[in-house]
Amino acid sequence: MTNAVEWDKFRNIDMDKEANFIDSLKGSPAKSKGQVDPDKVAVLNAWHRIDCRTRDALRRSSLWVLIEGYEDCIRTYIADSGEEDVLTLRVQDPFHRLLLHGVCEFYNLESVTVKKSEDAESSKTTRITKKKRGDVEIPSIHLSHFLRMSKEGVW
Repeated sequence: MTNAVEWDKFRNIDMDKEANFIDSLKGSPAKSKGQVDPDKVAVLNAWHRIDCRTRDALRRSSLWVLIEGYEDCIRTYIADSGEEDVLTLRVQDPFHRLLLHGVCEFYNLESVTVKKSEDAESSKTTRITKKKRGDVEIPSIHLSHFLRMSKEGVW
């Protein structure tokens, strides 16, 4: 027996520890059958639509209230608007605009920032539209909730 030493280690384990170890190997029935939570898949697909630099900014950001506000506006826009409707938001801070563009990418929307010059003052507006191809998918888990769960290590 070439593996006698290894088997001795296994045979000398406490019975309770052995039972716990075997139970942990069995795992949950959903994982062993290959079933995946469709909500998690939808959120991960939406997350991967976001540009990598924008994902980093969203991960590092702690502006949860701002992100939730953008999400509320965008979810309302998706639910209540038609194909040709445009949502226009005035966001002056560059970092806040980056977060807004990330939220738009999460919900599979097109967003373009336009600079408007009015006299000596210039203001920037972000125009948000639905993409021509494909349906807009609204994940049941909000981006802000996903970010919080990721930061806490729950995801």
